[in-house]
Amino acid sequence: MFAFLAAHRRELFPDEMFADLFATGRGRPSVPVEQVASVLVLQTLHSLSDREAVEALTFDLRWKAACGLAVTDAGFHPTTLTYWRRRLAGSPRPERIFDAVRAVVAQTGALTGRNRRALDSTILDDAVATQDTVTQIIAAIRRVAREVPGADVVLAAQARAHDYTQVGKPRIAWDDEAARAELVDALVGDAHRILGHLPDQELGPRAAEAVGLLALVAGQDVEPAQDSDGTDGRWRIARRTAPERVISTVDPDTRHAHKTRQRHQDGYRAHLVVEPDTGIITATALTPAAGPHNSDAAVGIELLDRDRSLRDTCGERAGEAAGQMADGQMLVQVLADSAYATGDMLAELDAAGLRAIIKPWPLRPAVEGGFTIDDFTVDETARLVTCPNGAIARITPSRAATFGVRCRGCPLASRCTTSKAGRTLHLHPQHALQRAHRAAAADPEFTAIYRRHRPMVERSIAWLTRGNRRLRFRGTRLNNLWLSHRAAALNLRRLLNLGLHRPSTGTWALA
Repeated sequence: MFAFLAAHRRELFPDEMFADLFATGRGRPSVPVEQVASVLVLQTLHSLSDREAVEALTFDLRWKAACGLAVTDAGFHPTTLTYWRRRLAGSPRPERIFDAVRAVVAQTGALTGRNRRALDSTILDDAVATQDTVTQIIAAIRRVAREVPGADVVLAAQARAHDYTQVGKPRIAWDDEAARAELVDALVGDAHRILGHLPDQELGPRAAEAVGLLALVAGQDVEPAQDSDGTDGRWRIARRTAPERVISTVDPDTRHAHKTRQRHQDGYRAHLVVEPDTGIITATALTPAAGPHNSDAAVGIELLDRDRSLRDTCGERAGEAAGQMADGQMLVQVLADSAYATGDMLAELDAAGLRAIIKPWPLRPAVEGGFTIDDFTVDETARLVTCPNGAIARITPSRAATFGVRCRGCPLASRCTTSKAGRTLHLHPQHALQRAHRAAAADPEFTAIYRRHRPMVERSIAWLTRGNRRLRFRGTRLNNLWLSHRAAALNLRRLLNLGLHRPSTGTWALA
């Protein structure tokens, strides 16, 4: 990698690639652009902080050679990397370094004729501490006082539970449950009074975000007191966890997530699309770790749409060759685990003409070893469902089929349901597609492809997370930029292992 950057950093990262970051009125780069881009790539590859990266640039001869510095040259100040990172993150093309490497991949033809893409995700730890309810409310009130004009006057007049100018938590007997409950009630009351007495005014982005965050943290973890009707302003810690709960006011984007029932983490979810044979990453995204819009399937659909390498494999619209050969090449196969097997995901893949090699969701019968939904015959045209015993129920507008009294005296009832009201089926809008997919997954060819190629994405996940389980930045935008730089560095290293070079023709090629 060092030798490659020493020889080709200018071709890989030309000046015009970053020209828009320093357009008229925005200054000019104080450090050569190819030098900063090379440091960003090496920094993410070796998992270094800004200060560690600049120290390496100053004292490590390999870094000096890669970035074009003389032995006696000193490195730049670490804040230069912060400055560049912010400009890149706020630009229309934040992933331009990843795009530059992606252009090299396309020119080498490393993915030509490779008709498989594997999707997967992993949880990365955030860079902040998880806060409890008391800490979050106090921090959010302090932030409103800092950011909102006139809020400090409101705070002085309305705050009763705590002196918010003091650092640290209130001094109470923390092992006394009644004292903790009284404090939470008082803090929530302070938050509501402050929000209710803020002056009417047009707020800027930072002030509006501070007010919204206070309203959120003051309500997400509490509920009316046990003997309260909800109107007397008395509160207690809720006996439940709010969906997509904010866990830190320092980084409001981070979330609590369960990767499995036993494993839970606080942080972000990194999503990847990978060509499984080469291990090259073709698209990335980083999202909060929880929420339906951040699920594997929801993000997977968007990533496949952004994967430009798919256009090289099956044309501008993959659906042109659905179920057939596309210009002599096989239809693209999308491999993923059952987290991606939603009806919406399958429908999107079907519409795009991509073949889903995705492990289906397991069917759970109401009675162990009994009938599943696939044992019922569904007629979407007539909107009727027939059970294994021949009873028929109509599909309602909400897509439920209730057999009710038809189950009484049925000789198969013990294998079908334990409900006294009889069996009720709830059909997904994409039920027919999901059912056909489960049938296709029973084909030995489907199983063979899945078992051979799907596990290879774990290799790319391992490369991504090696020394990088904990993120260094706050917020989705900067961490997403880090992920794209990490993917670019890994792809470049992978290409070098495959024999990347630049012959006299001036084009990138593999040995």
